[in-house]
Amino acid sequence: MVANQSEAWAEIFKKLKIDEHNFDNGSFELSAVDIKRVTSTFGITSNSLTEPRCLCKQDRREDRPEIFRNNGLFILPTKNGYYEILRGEGYVDIPSIETEPIEYKTKLSFSLETSTVGDSEMQYLDKAYASSIIRTFMNDPSLVLTIRGRKYTPSIDFQVGKQKIHAESVQTEVDAGYEGEKEVVLIEAKNSNANNTIIRQLYYPYKQWQHFTQKPVKTLFFEHDKYTGLYNIWEFEFQNPDDYTSIKLKRSARFKFASE
Repeated sequence: MVANQSEAWAEIFKKLKIDEHNFDNGSFELSAVDIKRVTSTFGITSNSLTEPRCLCKQDRREDRPEIFRNNGLFILPTKNGYYEILRGEGYVDIPSIETEPIEYKTKLSFSLETSTVGDSEMQYLDKAYASSIIRTFMNDPSLVLTIRGRKYTPSIDFQVGKQKIHAESVQTEVDAGYEGEKEVVLIEAKNSNANNTIIRQLYYPYKQWQHFTQKPVKTLFFEHDKYTGLYNIWEFEFQNPDDYTSIKLKRSARFKFASE
């Protein structure tokens, strides 16, 4: 009986002969149909162990099943229902911010009472935008909210190391996107102490919006630390826009509301 995702993926690797593939020569392509064909034999109904969307959700390094971790592999969607398993570094570190918090005074002339209801990442991101923390970090007072929610990528081509990848119509989700006079800023937000994230969550929206605008596209990772009350922001850049692994941390800062 399959008891966890590591065992599920071990069986998928065996049945689809992925364990015989030489990843040094390239990626392994598989589909949701391939995965379902194997998981249908498990004799269980748990979505986490049978549904491709659950099995392929590996947002942090530690979320990967054992066979992925042991072989230095990660998985990318390339089309609705299609994936490629690759060898390489698919994740980026989210380092601790060691600089002193910036004591921030909101640009609003009134208190946001509704922002204190709930504890979601979107709530804190909206508060940071409404109070102009995002504009202050980017030094761009012209930024306005224009992008949010799920969309599908156009046809995009890129490389992971020496491996060339083609993807199209892959669903992306941007927590918030802002357009200013001279730039577009995309944000991936978390409400937890993340120390790494899959690059895909930053890269696919970056490539997607590069396609639709001539303005430079900037990529931020945002986190509200519920233990300290700090608003942490990291700006990442892709040194080569066509290289998934060219991601680098550009700068970071943390903010604390003066009233808090």
